[in-house]
Amino acid sequence: MPPLAITLHEWEERSPDGDPLLVGVSLDRDPAVRAAASELTRQGKVEIVELRTGLLIRTTSYVGRVQLGDLHLTIRPKIPFDPLLTLLRYAFHLRDVMLFSPAEYDTPPDAFQELLIHELAAEAGDLMAHGLLRRYTPVRESLAAPRGRIDVQRIIRQGGVQDAALPSTHYPRLEDSLINQVLLAGLYLASGLTGDGAQRSRLRRLASAIEEHVSRVALHADLLRRVDRQMNRLTAAYRPALALIALLLEGSGSVLDEDQTGPDLPGFLFDMNRFFEALVSRFLHENLPGYTVTDQYRLRGLLSYAPGRNPQRRQAPTPRPDYVISRDGTVVAVLDAKYRDIWTNGLPREMLYQLALYALSQSAGGSAAIVYPTIDTDAQPEAIDIREVIHGEHRGQVALRPLNLLRLEVLIRASGAQAERERHGLAASLAL
Repeated sequence: MPPLAITLHEWEERSPDGDPLLVGVSLDRDPAVRAAASELTRQGKVEIVELRTGLLIRTTSYVGRVQLGDLHLTIRPKIPFDPLLTLLRYAFHLRDVMLFSPAEYDTPPDAFQELLIHELAAEAGDLMAHGLLRRYTPVRESLAAPRGRIDVQRIIRQGGVQDAALPSTHYPRLEDSLINQVLLAGLYLASGLTGDGAQRSRLRRLASAIEEHVSRVALHADLLRRVDRQMNRLTAAYRPALALIALLLEGSGSVLDEDQTGPDLPGFLFDMNRFFEALVSRFLHENLPGYTVTDQYRLRGLLSYAPGRNPQRRQAPTPRPDYVISRDGTVVAVLDAKYRDIWTNGLPREMLYQLALYALSQSAGGSAAIVYPTIDTDAQPEAIDIREVIHGEHRGQVALRPLNLLRLEVLIRASGAQAERERHGLAASLAL
């Protein structure tokens, strides 16, 4: 089969009935290709089904590009490129949205990873322009002109002074630290993911300049967790670049932990839920004065094994809604962010059941809300009541609240007291 390029949007379905390009198409016979397709389906990233008449493809919240033998899939977000770039920078605290315009791109990238890679190159270039962080690093070596502290114990162990050089420990300020090693590894990762030749050259130039003073390491999730634990005010400027590297590593389908094994997935697929959760989190934190927003709040005690009915001594699951809003120590709202246009595509049962549990976790008449993205100006809030089935008593409510991303992008860019009032009003309508 000659190479077949298919471009879809998130939450879209294509089949031979509606797309002539998919008629008579089947997956490559290569077992590795079929295994990759099965893994993508199992993980819920993109569903690929072989029918008698051709291929059926269903996309979800994942966007990017994936190659399965001769089948090349590009999955794009529905939101236009310019506002997406602004919202991405806002969500992940990237370079100031008021200072950098989408016009710096000659053309919108045809795959989502190119946007992330461009931003990483910009962040890395800015860090290098201001000078990479240097740390005092212990160096133990024998020196003819000793610096720091002479290592007396080592001299004793070797039976005294053996030559003109004395064992010493000194602490020069070096760029070869963990945080710079992760930055270097991230640039090499990005250079392998980009399909833009000019961008690849730029990334390799940046990496080569850093590698003159920084050791190269293998990138994995454990390494990112280590560097995150070391973050402080001196390393705050690195946070945007590290966030982008984490997103690229996750989306690349590479093995994420140092001791994990498993097949790499053929391409890059980014879960837009990560973006949307970060976007809503920052917007609520900044625009709900008088309220406290807690991310990933643990509803401890909501679920527990019955006494004497847990023979395997398992830990009961602890639900974690994306956000809990409280005032003066009292919980007033429970929210989840879901990257699915529910107004257009409907509400999946599993989302409803999850939010119903959150609503019922509160006192009688409690509620929980889903905040979801849309670009449809007709989208309106909806609500589903939860009732006791025998007598019809009201027990709770699940609210469905659309967030128009195009309106949000305008409000984020706007300045002045009126824009601030509108942001506060929008945040209140989403949360309360």
